[in-house]
Amino acid sequence: MKVPLIVLILSGVGGASPDKVCSYQDVVDHLKLTSSNGAFQLTRPVLDHTHPTLVELNIILYGILGVIEKTQTFISFLWVMMSWKDERIFWEPGDFCGITDITIPTDMLWKPDIFILEMVEKDNSQYNPYFVVNHNGIVTQDQDVRAVSMCMMDVHKFPFDTQSCNITLLSSVHLYEHLRVIPVVNSSRATQFTKAMMHSQGEWDFLHLSVSSRNISFESQVWDQLVYTFVIKRRPLLHVINFLLPILFFLCLDLASFFIPDHHGEKLGFKVTVLLAISVLLLILNDILPSMSNKTPLIATYCIVIFALMLISLLETIMVTYLFEGDSPEDPAKCARSKPEINRTNKSDAEEKKQTEFLCTRVLSGEKQHDLRPEPEEQVDCSVPSAEAGLLLLLVNELKELQRMLSVQHRCKRGRRKSARLANKINKGFFFIYLATAILFLSFLFRDWMS
Repeated sequence: MKVPLIVLILSGVGGASPDKVCSYQDVVDHLKLTSSNGAFQLTRPVLDHTHPTLVELNIILYGILGVIEKTQTFISFLWVMMSWKDERIFWEPGDFCGITDITIPTDMLWKPDIFILEMVEKDNSQYNPYFVVNHNGIVTQDQDVRAVSMCMMDVHKFPFDTQSCNITLLSSVHLYEHLRVIPVVNSSRATQFTKAMMHSQGEWDFLHLSVSSRNISFESQVWDQLVYTFVIKRRPLLHVINFLLPILFFLCLDLASFFIPDHHGEKLGFKVTVLLAISVLLLILNDILPSMSNKTPLIATYCIVIFALMLISLLETIMVTYLFEGDSPEDPAKCARSKPEINRTNKSDAEEKKQTEFLCTRVLSGEKQHDLRPEPEEQVDCSVPSAEAGLLLLLVNELKELQRMLSVQHRCKRGRRKSARLANKINKGFFFIYLATAILFLSFLFRDWMS
């Protein structure tokens, strides 16, 4: 009993600690984990080849960079957590001062060949070069992934659309009986984690995340796969302000153009300008929407129908303008000249002679010059008319010509008034039909958009 006491006193005097000093290298040496040891890298980490390797996966979406409609790709940042058990690794934490986990390079252990099926571009994010190995053989790796994946786009309700994009993880080599992929958390927990970790959403709002497991078979071979479905909703404010509202404003301007007088040329030019503005917006829409779609997008229907309404309105304006100015000549004198010239050519010689005899009289001295009634006993030979008779003949002819012009102008104005009344009726009826059609169309369209 004296020897332990002496040893205890000496150890206390010397200040040495009775605790054992351990390092991670001791664990590595115990497991014989070296870069030259290929046994841990080459084969699936099971002691019995009939035992499947269970790979637990968890994906958290923490950034949405965008969805490209033209190429139908979904660009996102993912946090992928993957763990599996290596049956060849085990140590007692008590033998190594309570060490339960060590960190080793990824090229020292076997890694499951899990890949994302929808990936269309190589991941260029920073790679995590380390594994965390538990004393029970559980190997864990966390990896940030910039995923550019294919996504079946449904732009029927663009820009009020909701998209569902899948991230499918499976092994490229190991079959179902060798490797199985199982989720760590269910859909509700994955949705909560994603909303808590979300840093950037851009144009999109994250709604929820669903997780499902299923098998895929090909030529009697079965692979296990895990599908994460991200449901996102577009933020439509930018597209409404920059696209939908301008087209609606152009429609209102086209309706307001009905109050411009039809006999002025400004109305026709105004409608053509509005129609060209809609054409420019249609070119912008062509750059936004994908060339392939299962259904015709409602926004395309919205633009085409409004464009068609404006085109019909332009044609109606052309017709009304023709009724105002096409049926009656623009120059009233032209209308007035046309009738007398015809009448003058159709006059008979007898009528001209009669007029000449009626007007060709002799001016007697002491009589009033305005009394032109012929007296049989005082008529003279008209073959040599006097100067006064010739002047009166010219004056009366001019008065009759003016009377004929005024009568023809009156008939032209009366025809123009009839055309104007018809044009006004057509214009008013078309305006109410146009307005009712536009309101009904927009009501049904927005109902489908919001459903």
